[in-house]
Amino acid sequence: MKRTLKEIARLVDGEIVGDANTVVTGICGIKEAKEGDLTFVANSRYLSLMNHTKASAIITSRDVKNAPKPIVRTENPSIAFAKMVSFLAPNEVKRPRGIHPTAVIGEKVKLGRGVAIQPYVVIEDNVEIKENTILYTGAYVGHHTKIGKNCVIYPYVIIRERIVIGDRVTIHGGTVIGSDGFGFSTVKGVHQRIPQIGHVVIEDDVEIGANVTIDRARFDKTIIKKGTKIDNLVQIAHNVIIGEHSIIVAQSGISGSTTIGNNVTLAGQSGVIGHVSVGDNTVVAGKAGVTKSVPPNSCVSGFPAKPHAIAKRINACVQNLPELYKKVRALEEEIERLNSNKK
Repeated sequence: MKRTLKEIARLVDGEIVGDANTVVTGICGIKEAKEGDLTFVANSRYLSLMNHTKASAIITSRDVKNAPKPIVRTENPSIAFAKMVSFLAPNEVKRPRGIHPTAVIGEKVKLGRGVAIQPYVVIEDNVEIKENTILYTGAYVGHHTKIGKNCVIYPYVIIRERIVIGDRVTIHGGTVIGSDGFGFSTVKGVHQRIPQIGHVVIEDDVEIGANVTIDRARFDKTIIKKGTKIDNLVQIAHNVIIGEHSIIVAQSGISGSTTIGNNVTLAGQSGVIGHVSVGDNTVVAGKAGVTKSVPPNSCVSGFPAKPHAIAKRINACVQNLPELYKKVRALEEEIERLNSNKK
């Protein structure tokens, strides 16, 4: 689909610097782009790539004054570029429709208008699924579960019994929601299972990546609040509460009965122990291990997690250990030499 830069600027509420009649026929990343493509730069660190890209036009922030190619200056280049993807590279995958004859649907199931159910989906008794939700091949929905409107449940997702899922929720393949929490009590060397009879609530506009596990509560509920985005391979234990619009990045783990605030970022491979809280607007750096509660508006890193400025100083000292060892060893040898001269 062809678009002129003038049309693109109108679609993304942008300002053109350069030839407004430049024609764009495709869309691509700045390194891979070729002539005719539209690309973008959102981070100032990558502005130098504009001098090398083969793209015909670039979406930038309003801070960029000029460039070697025609540009469209916007408030948020990432969002503007994402918007243009649907115009210049429309999704050719067709939306599933109807209920496939191989789907197994239990008794007293309520399906809203426009619900699509693909082959080999299993829906147990007393489930409610609201309008325009899609369940792809092999998904499982347990007894008494409720799923809202306009949700997308990708292949082989398991949603256990008594789970509540809001509207516009996306769950990617292989994820398990509502598996039993990891609860055992050791009696005379034998691990006795503690029943997990709670459930999970996923609020509106949550997206959950592939192969995520969210455990049901021992009692009450595990909650993922609205707008939160969860990356692939994340473990969320029983009775965890994650606030609104938080970001949980790949391979992070959250232990039981922990509370994560609003707008929190847990970076990749970070971990949080049980029964603590992480305050609103906090960033937990990659591979950090949170062992005690963190106040709001913090940035922590390292293990055990500390304020990032302190953790950087500690890391700098650790990096200097080889040189420090050499100096200490030299001092020890000098002391030995002085002592031997006194004898």
